[in-house]
Amino acid sequence: MMGYGMMGGFGLIGLVINIVIVVGIIVLVVWAIKRFSASSTSSNQNSSSQSPRETLQVRYARGEITRDQYQQMLSDLG
Repeated sequence: MMGYGMMGGFGLIGLVINIVIVVGIIVLVVWAIKRFSASSTSSNQNSSSQSPRETLQVRYARGEITRDQYQQMLSDLG
């Protein structure tokens, strides 16, 4: 009887399948990291493209500043 080594008859095929699975997982993780970092970067770019008045309105709407602070900063903007 002829032996196929320690891995059996499907050793090479099993090794290739395992490598494909590992590479697929790595590609999936890299894709997910790029996608989520790109979405946070684009939201930062959108906020930087707002005018100072719009940024102030957003901060007031979120409750980050009080009405008095909003009015003072609005008058400071001119």
